[in-house]
Amino acid sequence: MATQANNRKMSAQQQEAKKKRKIIIFAVEIFVIIIMVMVLWLVMNKTSEGPNVTVLDPMELEIHEEVRQAQEEGGTMHGYLNIALFGVDAETESQLFKGSRSDSIMIASINLDTGDIKLVSVYRDSYLNIGTDEYRKCNAAYSFGGAEQAVKMLNMNLDMDIEHFVTVGYKGLSEVIDGLGGVWIDVDEEELKHINNYQINIAETLKCDYVPVTSAGYQLLDGLQATAYCRIRYTAGDDFKRTARQREVLQAIEDQAKQADLATLTKVFNNAIDDIYTNIDTETILTFLDKISTYEIVDEGGFPQESMRTVANIGAKGSSVIPLDLESNVIWLHQFLFDDKDYTVTDSVRMYGDEIASQTAPYINKN
Repeated sequence: MATQANNRKMSAQQQEAKKKRKIIIFAVEIFVIIIMVMVLWLVMNKTSEGPNVTVLDPMELEIHEEVRQAQEEGGTMHGYLNIALFGVDAETESQLFKGSRSDSIMIASINLDTGDIKLVSVYRDSYLNIGTDEYRKCNAAYSFGGAEQAVKMLNMNLDMDIEHFVTVGYKGLSEVIDGLGGVWIDVDEEELKHINNYQINIAETLKCDYVPVTSAGYQLLDGLQATAYCRIRYTAGDDFKRTARQREVLQAIEDQAKQADLATLTKVFNNAIDDIYTNIDTETILTFLDKISTYEIVDEGGFPQESMRTVANIGAKGSSVIPLDLESNVIWLHQFLFDDKDYTVTDSVRMYGDEIASQTAPYINKN
């Protein structure tokens, strides 16, 4: 037993190396697992059953005409598949569809020629046009209009061409982690003060029991414990630090998933199936499978970009992450995702940026 404990214990050097790895935000890692186990389900069970699947009308997703032209052969966005990934605070299956805010918002941009994937998290408190010419925290778009409005919000503000999405709830996260046998996480003393309070809240919602975390240190967390860890925000770094915890847990999920066998992955999918919502059909999933070994996450970032954002309390709309210049942020995004060094934003983005600046300037100047 002592030998086993020593093997599991991370050295300081190993912990430092772990922190330096490229890490993936919540919905992305779940998305990768979903794609893998969904195909396994289809192959093993020879059925078309799967997660909650819907259809989005591309004409309702506000893809600007200039962006559509960039998709065409020779255009800077040609050959890329961009997918929106949402992690929502859904307490019931119906809230996957609408009525819950998207606490995690990510764009996964896949270069279909090379298999390279770039990830950009859109901070949930970003002050943007939420798709109805109302400006507030962008995570409200999912609450008001579900995936369709949330995808529309991303396309409008960021000059994107997103037509596909995947949504999961925190119940699904807990089930995936339990199915993989838990995840190894280093819990510090400050986090220990909060993790069990979040466990109590989630357990009451899900009507289940929980096991308290009693000590700090590197340890195996079960699904409820790890989900609670993801939700801690009242420490230094606030919500930005919570996002980092989500990425840490997702890296741990990836580590566990790589060690799982076929039967385990299939069981994971079966248990979480009701907590997955998407418009990706079986044919597209099989296309992913055909090239799954060629996919590699090569870079990740956040929007608004760190040097071009600030935080201010926008009255009744609360503390928001404000793009100081939406146009510059969108130019950066297209350089990052598509290597477009000469990108020019659409007139619509300029208009949204002007409105954001007008509405937020009085509050920024107070700081």
